Formats: sequence, C-alpha cells, structure tokens
Amino acid sequence: MNGLQCLKLLWFIFNDPEKVPEPDAATRHIFDQGHLVGELAKKLYPEGLDVPFDNFMENIRRTRQSLAARRPLFEAGFMVDRLFCRVDILNPAEGDQWDIVEVKSSTSVKDENLHDVAFQKYCLQKQGLIIHKCCLAFINNQYIRQGEIDPSRLFTLQDISEEVAAAGLGIEERVEAMLAAITARECPDIPIGVYCSDPYECPVVFCREQLPDNNIFELYRGGRKSYDLFNRGVLNIKDIPSDFKLSRPQEIQKWCDVMGTPHIEKQAIREFLDSLQSPLHYLDFETINPAVPLFDGTRPYQRVPFQFSLHISQGRKDLSHYGFLAEGRDDPRPAFLRRLKETLGPAGSIVTYNQAFEEGVLKELAEAYPEYSEWIAGVRVRLVDLLKPFQNFHYYDPGQKGSASIKHVLPALTGQGYQDMGISGGEDASNSFLSVTYSDVTEEERRRVRADLEKYCGLDTEGMVWIVEHLRKTVKGK
Repeated sequence: MNGLQCLKLLWFIFNDPEKVPEPDAATRHIFDQGHLVGELAKKLYPEGLDVPFDNFMENIRRTRQSLAARRPLFEAGFMVDRLFCRVDILNPAEGDQWDIVEVKSSTSVKDENLHDVAFQKYCLQKQGLIIHKCCLAFINNQYIRQGEIDPSRLFTLQDISEEVAAAGLGIEERVEAMLAAITARECPDIPIGVYCSDPYECPVVFCREQLPDNNIFELYRGGRKSYDLFNRGVLNIKDIPSDFKLSRPQEIQKWCDVMGTPHIEKQAIREFLDSLQSPLHYLDFETINPAVPLFDGTRPYQRVPFQFSLHISQGRKDLSHYGFLAEGRDDPRPAFLRRLKETLGPAGSIVTYNQAFEEGVLKELAEAYPEYSEWIAGVRVRLVDLLKPFQNFHYYDPGQKGSASIKHVLPALTGQGYQDMGISGGEDASNSFLSVTYSDVTEEERRRVRADLEKYCGLDTEGMVWIVEHLRKTVKGK
C-alpha cells in the first residue's frame, strides 16, 4: 500500500527507515481501534482458529499446518517468492476453495481496501490456494448498542470480488516495480504530488522541509492549484503569477503575504461584534467517538461529549470560568448535560468556534435525552460562530498560514498558542481521555492527563475571549 502511494516512501521504509518517523499518537489510536474491531470480527466465525502472529516464521509455519483443518483462520500468513501477506480472516468455502475476509474499522468500502485485498489474493493464488470470493467486513454506523456488542449487527459483510478483480489488473507489473524500487541503490526521484496525502498523509516530512514559509502548499484550500503551481516552479504564495486564477480568499492571502500586513474589513467585523449579546458565553466541547460504541444507545463513531469549558463575560474585566470533565467509566452524557444546564446562563450569546460541531453534539443530545430537548433548542438559537469572520476572510493575518482554525488564528492574533502543551488538539484530547479512562494506567498518569485536558479545553474558550477583544481593538473600541 505504501508502494502504491509513492515508491520513494517504499524505498525509505526498506533502505533508510530512520527517515520514517514512528506513528504518532493519533495513528496509534487508529491502530488500536482496528485491533479491537478485528477481535470482534473473529466472533463472526466462532469455529475459527487463531494463528499466532507475534513470531513471523512461526506464523507462516502454523498457517501451513492449519489449512488442512478447513476452519476459519485468523491472521493467516503466507510467504511466496519475495512476497508476504497476512489475511485477517481466511474462511473455507465450497470444495477446496477459500474466502478472503478483510476487516476494516471504516464505515464503507474504499478504493485502497480493494488494492489491499487484491495483493492478498495475488499472494494466496501464487501459494496455490483457490479463492472463491473476497469480502470486506466493515462497521455498520447505524448499529445502536444495547447491552453486549452484537458482531452480526456491528459489521456489514460485503462481497467485493468483482472490484478486487478489477483492482488486481496489472498487479504483477506493479509488484515487480516495487521490488525493483526496494532493491535500488538510489532513492527514486519522485517530486511532491497529490499522492503525498492520498489516500494517507505521508509520514516522511523531509520532502517538504526545504519549502519556504508561506509556501504555495499553505494556500487556503489550494488543493490541485498548489501542485499546479509547484510544478510550474512557483514556491512562494507572493510569487503566484497575476494571471493565475485564484479565489477571493486566496487573493487576499496573496496580498497579505506580499504586503506583510493583515487584511481587515472593519465594517463586517463591527457587524459581527454588534450581533453579540451580553453576557457572552464562550463554549467549547470535547468528545470521544469510538469505532465500537461504549454505551447503550450510541452508534459507532457517534460523538459523545465528555468535557466542556465555559467562560462567561459580563464585561471586559468580569470573566468567570466553569468546566466539566467526566469522572469514571459510565456514559458521561447525563452528568455533562446536568452541569451544562447549571452553568450556562439563560440569556446572552453563546460563542463557539466552528459552531456546526457544538450544534451537532447538542442536536444528538436532544435526541438521546428528550427531557432536555426544549432547553437545548433554546441554547442552539443563541449560538454564534467566531469562525465566521476568519472563514469569510473579513480578517486574515499572514501568520494564519491559510487556515481559519483557532489553532492558527489565536497565535497569529495574540501571540498565545498551544505550543508546549501536553495536549494541543481535539483528536489528541479525545484519544488521551479514552486512554486514561478506559484502559489501565497509573493514577499519576491519569491525574497528569486530566490536568492537561482541563488546561487545553480552557485555552480554547479563553482564547476566544482574547480573539474577540483583539477584534474589538481592531475596530477601535467596539
């Protein structure tokens, strides 16, 4: 799969692995979720045999021995010629045939899944196995947990044999090209391209290390435009030719990079600030969304709020802070709602950053707890999105580097940011909470992470206070 994406990446994995960083915390969490999903998928085949996979050659030997049993095999490994693959589930089919069942924690069939399975099929056929069909077992995101997880309802099992056959066309040539790349003395000379982030973000960063600040890959929603400019030899946003078609936000970003000053539309900012009704409530949620639902009444990947931070401003110097961080392993939503209702005042604007997120969580809470639905409806109509002035480019600072995210806006406007924090992003917060709440860690680690969570979420809302104050100063005291 790495070779399909980029032969340079494949070469480094085998020839200079120190340049390939270890998976980050977010990627390791995805691996952990995949492992959990894989274990649950085994329950679809109760007669199955686990093939030990912690020892490479023993896995291959035990696989060869176990084929004769004609039972479902989990983690069966095959090595033939210079190829190796491991099959999530190898299920006996009619006669002496076999079915390949690939297990994924995604909620649909993706193109990369087809190529993954096509390679497995190619290896198994070279080994002499007859493949009856290929299937993908993936998450049914409409499944609602009630009691113990029911694997037969958690998974959708889809026959992808035809799609795998199409993906397998030309696979022998692709495999030979990859083997040639792996054994080459020199790294393949492959330039930056769209494949750097498709289907996965490449972990090797040195390809872009020589790019200057404010380079064309920081262009707001640059997409293929950025690659087009790169292929033309344009590296800096300020050097984009005047006849190159840009959107309005991109034109503003280019102007700011050329001039080195922010773009400020004071009238639009005044209108936004005038729409805010005191007292101002600055609100931010943190959620978990596990692939396998933890609580009754929840679906796979459903957002379950476990934390909020709330700063209430009665005036410019009158600021109060309230917060909630779930305790224990029970469903955090009831306590979350109770605390939110206790602390959220009955009047005044509720300022969020990316309103769609908090509003979506509130909508799902109203569906799950109808006794709160009327109150939540009243909360939702008070929501205001601080993202809008930046998303609409009514304010843009070159330090934002093409992003309207609070993680870029806050340091660009105030000099304050998330650097050097134990937790510095929403995904990190979610994974950290899951780790210290639902797995075995020391009490010291639990306390440390919970303190980091409170600091991180608190900065999200206090940072919004600072941003609004900065906007007020920008339009001279409003």
